[in-house]
Amino acid sequence: GGGFTASAVSDLDGESAPAVAARRLWEPLADRPQAGLQALALVVAAMCVPLVLRARPGGSRLRDDAAAVRYQARTMDEYCRTPLGELIAQVRQWKLAANEKKVAGELIREVENRLTFLVDVGLGYLSLDRGAATLSGGEAQRIRLASQVGSGLCGVLYVLDEPTIGLHPRDNKRLINALAKLRDLGNTLIIVEHDREVLQSADGIVDFGPGAGRLGGQIVASGSPEQVSKQRSSVTGPYLSGKKAIPVPLNRRVEGGRGKAEGKASKRKPSPLPLPPSAFLEILAARHHNLKNINVRIPLGTLTAVTGVSGSGKSSLVEDILYAQLAKTLHRASTTPGAHDTIRGVEQINKVIRVDQQPLGNTPTSNPATYTGVFELIRQLFAQVPESKLRGYTARRFSFNVPGGRCEACEGNGQQCIQMHFLPDIWVQCETCRGQRYNPDTLAVKFHGKSIADVLAMSCGQAVELLANIPKIRRILQTLCDVGLDYLTLGQSAPTLSGGEAQRVKLAAELARPDTGQTLYLLDEPTTGLHFDDLAKLLDVLNRLVDQGNTVVVIEHNLDVIKTADWIIDIGPEAGADGGYIVAEGTPEQVAKAKGKKNGAISHTAIALAPVLAAGPFVERKRYNPAKVEAPRKEDHDIEDVG
Repeated sequence: GGGFTASAVSDLDGESAPAVAARRLWEPLADRPQAGLQALALVVAAMCVPLVLRARPGGSRLRDDAAAVRYQARTMDEYCRTPLGELIAQVRQWKLAANEKKVAGELIREVENRLTFLVDVGLGYLSLDRGAATLSGGEAQRIRLASQVGSGLCGVLYVLDEPTIGLHPRDNKRLINALAKLRDLGNTLIIVEHDREVLQSADGIVDFGPGAGRLGGQIVASGSPEQVSKQRSSVTGPYLSGKKAIPVPLNRRVEGGRGKAEGKASKRKPSPLPLPPSAFLEILAARHHNLKNINVRIPLGTLTAVTGVSGSGKSSLVEDILYAQLAKTLHRASTTPGAHDTIRGVEQINKVIRVDQQPLGNTPTSNPATYTGVFELIRQLFAQVPESKLRGYTARRFSFNVPGGRCEACEGNGQQCIQMHFLPDIWVQCETCRGQRYNPDTLAVKFHGKSIADVLAMSCGQAVELLANIPKIRRILQTLCDVGLDYLTLGQSAPTLSGGEAQRVKLAAELARPDTGQTLYLLDEPTTGLHFDDLAKLLDVLNRLVDQGNTVVVIEHNLDVIKTADWIIDIGPEAGADGGYIVAEGTPEQVAKAKGKKNGAISHTAIALAPVLAAGPFVERKRYNPAKVEAPRKEDHDIEDVG
């Protein structure tokens, strides 16, 4: 359980590999304990007891002899598997003798400091053996941030892109404190961020706008948070000052949500969409990873938010159990569900769709137009143009995936791949078509003065104006605009889209399909990269899905989404081994009113939600009417009637 002395080394069994290694390190250093490299050898000799067991390493990636070495009665593998929050507590309990402190005192202080930095940025639930490929973008960024805080460098310019991704509001202050430490060392930080708390803690804000895409690119406001909040030209300022906010709905879809809350919340009206008590999807005895054999009820026909601190078990429940089991049951997918007993109520849904942030594709031929299916309709439209009929062109002619109308030099990519051998391949613009993908004969066919390449180069907002009288095309393009992607170019290469943009393209594709109702949609942090204005658009789209008879489940930390949900399932109270319990569930009012306590466990979400919910504003949500929105217009034409 502790260190050992030279006599202990000399008494080791000479036949064991660790004993031989320890003796070889110790003997030349016995008289020179203060030498530089020798100190490292002394750490090994003084702190590790080479107790060689006959057991297998068990996935430790170490040989039997190395895996069996113990310090404080624990092996290297056991330390690597311990969550960082627990590991730092163990390190602080280590007691060293005076001679051991001379050898390992500085080393242990460095270990403790590095663990402290990682915990301070909200990563206490991770373990040292976590594979880098399994980390989210936000987790990887915060690990790099922690390493920079610990480096002690000064005079460095740091650029961070949304460091709060995947972070619970409880941990925001930790992250802000870590950023402040980095600044106080004499560094400069430039942060791309939408989180209100981070913006209010900044020393200065530069607000870009006023819109997105061609409508943006201007600095509309700059200064301190207080100064920006007072500038009328700012699109962010009104949200910082409280003049604008995401409204709290007066009518929720679940009965019992209009209990007497504090302040204006007591003005709530009965929900026009009551749910029968039996309309639940129930997951029984969920025990995957850190889940503690919990039973979870998800009301059907609602917008449900699964909340909790990072690492509490949300993804294990929603993705590893719920999605994997339903995909296997309903779609015969080859998924392996996490440990649970059963899921009741599956007969009340007909399909499950996970809208994730994975790329739409890995080649330049994948883009929002092809993914949503609108490009096929646009090709049919161009095939109906009189010029196409005169030349005998069909819709196939306007495809850049097959020979005929495409540029053969780049095979319709608009770019050519140059292999760099020992470096990553690079894509450069095609010199023949100049990035237009098609040959001159195909580009000669125009609709309202625009070629097929011109349409692909348009933003969704521009394209919906050009093709407003073609209902089939307008419906898909308008959906892309509705999810906040009106700035996105139709032909933009899929690998250049962010994770949040890719997720919203997938969401738009689902919205554009004929609705069957009784579908379960699962989304993981759909608010990534969204401004307050875009967040309002996303919430309208999610509520549209629910109003059409579907169920939407989102894993989310954004309080603006949580306060507008019909039902909350809060998992916690902490991360890792201390999580996996349901600490609060019900409507936002019920969760906030419970003071964040259930069975003795504290709900950090409830604590953060209560003041946001009480602040309002309160607005009655209007139900989506597809018949009214999709009503035919006088100037509408079918694609077949064009030309």
